[in-house]
Amino acid sequence: MTSSSPSPLKCRRRGLFRRKLTNWFVIAISAAGTLIAAVFLLWILWTILRNGMHSLSLSFLTQPTKPYGIPDGGMLNAILGTAVITLAATIMAVPAGLLGGICLSEFSRDSRFGNAIRFSANVMMGMPSIIVGLFVYTLLVMTTGNFSGFAGSVALAIIMFPVILRTTEDMLCMVPNALRESALAIGAPRWRITLAVVFRSARSGLITGVLLAVARVAGETAPLLFTALTSDAWPTGFFTQPTANLTVTMTEYATNSPFETMHVRAWGAALIITFAVLALNIICRTAFREKKA
Repeated sequence: MTSSSPSPLKCRRRGLFRRKLTNWFVIAISAAGTLIAAVFLLWILWTILRNGMHSLSLSFLTQPTKPYGIPDGGMLNAILGTAVITLAATIMAVPAGLLGGICLSEFSRDSRFGNAIRFSANVMMGMPSIIVGLFVYTLLVMTTGNFSGFAGSVALAIIMFPVILRTTEDMLCMVPNALRESALAIGAPRWRITLAVVFRSARSGLITGVLLAVARVAGETAPLLFTALTSDAWPTGFFTQPTANLTVTMTEYATNSPFETMHVRAWGAALIITFAVLALNIICRTAFREKKA
């Protein structure tokens, strides 16, 4: 008695059907995950927009913060303070991050020193920002006896540095070695190859990494609670006095004030931060993307 076995054609059809079914399932799961993320993003944006629009006015955007009971309180000093703190952090972090990325990519790619730096940068990227704020508080605030915007900038620069370093290394490693070898073949020095050939080839990726790092720290609150704190004054004492900023001001208004007026102002500050960071991400994604030939 002979046992009947399925024909090779049927086995092929079953295998093809399974592969197609698996492919459809993965596509459906990916689409569902993307849809859920988009829905939550739009929900958050709509909630902030709906609650924050009530506080937007000319005085809100042109007047400094004021205590409860004083009319026409605004956020201009906090907006300027956030801009100054973020700009100073960018000035401190970007050159160091770019130089560190060059070192890892071009001169220490397979060395023990390079591996140790990469490991340290990865650990720093996963470190809670409040730990960085506590470190800078001990380093600068306690030693000087003053909260200051400069201390806040140092904390944000520490957070930005490993992000820029690792992004720079990844972008430079993606540049084909043929470009480096061609430049070496015509006698160009190594530093000139790095700046004129490798950097130019990875320019859009480097700028995108820097802007994304700036967008990441622009909404940080915990480090600034330990360093810059906040103030109702204009940000003139950047190195010696507490400096107004949007994130800490929003936290104070939303959690430490029982008055509805202050809560509405907090929603307005959240609206400004959200759309500023969103605009920065959109700009860096569109203006510096690779142009198709």
